[in-house]
Amino acid sequence: MSRYRRPVSPNEWLYLAGERAMPPLAIQLVVEGEGNLDPEKLTEAVRVASAACPGARLARHGRTWVDTGQDPLVTVAATGSLWSTPLRRSCEVVVGDGSVMFRVSHTVMDGRGVLTWVADVFRALRGEPPLGAASVLTDYGLVERLGAPGRRPPSSVGWRSPLARRAGAQHWARRTVDGHHPGLVAKLAAAVAGFTGTERCRFMVPVDLRRHDPTLRSTANLSLPLFLTAGPQDRWQTLHERILRGLVERHEVTGGAAERVAYRLPLGLLSGFLRIAGDRNLCSAILSHLGRIDPAEFSADGFRASTVYSLPTHAPLAPLSIVATAPPGRTELTVAHHGAPEQAEALLDAVEAALSPHRHWTGNDTRRDMPATTLTSLFARRVAAGPHAVALTGPAGEVTYAELDRRADAVAHALHQRGVGRGAVVGLLADRTVEAVAGLFGVLKAGAAYLPLDPSHPAARIDGLLRDAGAPLCLVGRRHAGRVAGDHLVLEDLPTTGAPPAAEVNTPGDLAYVIYTSGSTGHPKGVEVEHGSLVNYVTWATELYGVDARTRFALFTSLAFDLTGTAILLPLLAGGSVALVPGEVTHESLPQMLDRSGANALKLTPAHLDLIGRLGLSPAGFTVLVVGGEQLRTAVAAAAQRAFGPGCRIVNEYGPTEATIGCVTHVFDADRDTGAAVPIGRPVANTAVLLLNGDGRHVAPGETGEIHLAGAQLARGYRGRPELDRERFRRLADGTRVYRTGDLARMSGGVLEYLGRADGQLSIRGHRIEPAEVETAIEEYPGVDRAVAVARAGRLCAYVVGAGTASPEIRRHLARRLPPYMIPSAVVVVDDLPRTANGKLDVASLPDPFADRDTPAGPATVRDDVQEALSKIWARILRIDPAVIGPDSDFHALGGDSLSMLEMLAAVAAELPGTSTRDALALPVLRNPTLAAVSTAIRNGPNGTAATSM
Repeated sequence: MSRYRRPVSPNEWLYLAGERAMPPLAIQLVVEGEGNLDPEKLTEAVRVASAACPGARLARHGRTWVDTGQDPLVTVAATGSLWSTPLRRSCEVVVGDGSVMFRVSHTVMDGRGVLTWVADVFRALRGEPPLGAASVLTDYGLVERLGAPGRRPPSSVGWRSPLARRAGAQHWARRTVDGHHPGLVAKLAAAVAGFTGTERCRFMVPVDLRRHDPTLRSTANLSLPLFLTAGPQDRWQTLHERILRGLVERHEVTGGAAERVAYRLPLGLLSGFLRIAGDRNLCSAILSHLGRIDPAEFSADGFRASTVYSLPTHAPLAPLSIVATAPPGRTELTVAHHGAPEQAEALLDAVEAALSPHRHWTGNDTRRDMPATTLTSLFARRVAAGPHAVALTGPAGEVTYAELDRRADAVAHALHQRGVGRGAVVGLLADRTVEAVAGLFGVLKAGAAYLPLDPSHPAARIDGLLRDAGAPLCLVGRRHAGRVAGDHLVLEDLPTTGAPPAAEVNTPGDLAYVIYTSGSTGHPKGVEVEHGSLVNYVTWATELYGVDARTRFALFTSLAFDLTGTAILLPLLAGGSVALVPGEVTHESLPQMLDRSGANALKLTPAHLDLIGRLGLSPAGFTVLVVGGEQLRTAVAAAAQRAFGPGCRIVNEYGPTEATIGCVTHVFDADRDTGAAVPIGRPVANTAVLLLNGDGRHVAPGETGEIHLAGAQLARGYRGRPELDRERFRRLADGTRVYRTGDLARMSGGVLEYLGRADGQLSIRGHRIEPAEVETAIEEYPGVDRAVAVARAGRLCAYVVGAGTASPEIRRHLARRLPPYMIPSAVVVVDDLPRTANGKLDVASLPDPFADRDTPAGPATVRDDVQEALSKIWARILRIDPAVIGPDSDFHALGGDSLSMLEMLAAVAAELPGTSTRDALALPVLRNPTLAAVSTAIRNGPNGTAATSM
């Protein structure tokens, strides 16, 4: 048996007397989470932890606590409710469904002592050695060690509570509030004082004496009080200053002779005195804060803690107790009181309003009834309403709704014959063709979800996404049939008629698609989007954008880009049509699409919109431009408004993939929107936007916060990534599920303004790029020790440390692994990566990734007339000095990308005499465009003959 023993302290003597005057003074710590704890394993862990923390096994022998060696009881809650279980030993454990309660008599432990013991229980459950807490030091022992003067008797005995008499039933109430709140105890005091409305309230604030000796490990009662008076007129900042002053002056260890007097009394006499005290109280309320809680410390195999809170002790001489804990992103408040339950709830309402005054925004009043249906049902209704209406136009001619429906049925039938149906994921690798759109709807009709794949991506990445998604089959366009290693069906080989109509098998909660985005772990992540989320998007967007039977959206972006959903789903579920634009968008096809496709609506990125303006195009007949993917600059929007005319609305649509295409919108108004960037606006139907700071608190208007999205359009989560789900899809204090976007914004003039990222994620030309994914791919190259990817001048650049590395080889290596938009414009080999004083990457000290901009071409690099003219075009588009461009200069290495390449080609066709757009498009050197190679191709033309002379 352990030899552990320690004296009963004066405070503990008072607690023992209090237990005779009222129900046991129990501290009850509750751990809630996902999963369950095995009672047998928990019993063994309690045994191990209690041996290391013998304060959990005490019995009183006179005025001494002695270790009995008897472990705390572990029982299973019979009713599923932990709160109603009676206390039978000084320490007990009650396990329930998804939760466990540790119940400890306040006569042997304080709140911090309970946390110390419980943390060791979970260490033992995880197979870790307990830290232990074997000190026999008590509160007054520590006071004597500190050499503090004797404690004066408090003048507050006989204080009458303004809240409630101590008579009557005892109740608990709990409230969870978003965020961590500096000065929480002072804020609680101010809120309680304001709620009572009485002139003065007196609060007891327990102070953990372990603060005077951080190495001390003890479960004993090591808390002594500060007393704080407050009235309804006191600001929390003033009260916080008083508390801090009291802590600095160590007021908690300089009073309390009354406890020493009480210690001399027999327990029977002392408890009789407490009964006689009746409704006379030591204070108005006890306010305790147990501090930050890491749920990981209270988790084990099969059980993941989500929150930890403590039920306050029903203390003698105090009608109200409040205990706070602070798990990540929230504050748990629990109240013990003697009044009516309604009174405690009203008090907690007042406290929550004081802590989170900005949690409600009228812009979030977006509740709207939506049809409980699916995309396939909406499409079937549209086909029935207008079977002969044109659904698709393009190089293959016009396709009616009836024909598109028959083709989709044929795809669904072929999938069913392969055993692919509801719940499966089917890859879709195709260009923007009739077969691709039929394949998309065919997958949905089969009850499966489609996985859009970009043909421009390397084969290794395409196969990797199919494996990660668990797709048993891939639908491919004939041109890409040889690029998929697994089972596949060629879309063009499927029959277009004769298949039976597919029956509706979907529900709103079924998956509609899985779409992959760049991943912060170094690997792409698949976002799962359900039918119901898309129906919500389609319903409000159709109304806001004015989509009807006359609307024709041009489809010119990859199916793997989620903004494509706007261009396909909105018109085809409203009786409109889609203009299919084949091939890559070029300076030649872009004007044709705008002028000859019959399109009158576009979904595009700000980069595309900017290119239209810089090319000097003035399209006619357009009614709406939906712009998304990155921040929309006001100058770009204003130029587009002038180009498209006043009859065309420009809508800035914000929404990450995880919130189904778009969920915050703003219609551009040139007279009203005069800032540098167009606001992203207000949330749409059944959507809420919450701005939270780094501590999880709701920010005030004008303050910067991270966007958290809630509502009907949130994705189901990430495919096969539960840890990432928990990181990004969270629950607010009231249980609301939110997606943490990483985007920063502020409220200004009733609308949201986008301010950038809270993390390292980059947005390049409308694509979300996680630098870690690029860095991981680079570090797979032999000889690379470290790599970092950053944005410089709006372009993706990489810096590499390692012997024997070279930029061209690394870029070729990346081209086999990453999509084109994730390949850095420049890869710079450096000796080391500069760091700031606190160890972070010093981006400003990295060398210029386009160093040859500063070095003139020199006399050894003489340019002919065509090269001279071409260099001026390059310089204007890339915003560099033409003198630094030599014959061997590479357009991409100088900072060019696909969109600036289009602008360059358009300028070549327009400005170089005798050069046609067809000639420019035929250049075979555009995959490695040096000034000399492009000039030679322009001069010789597509057939090897001179195309121009200067």
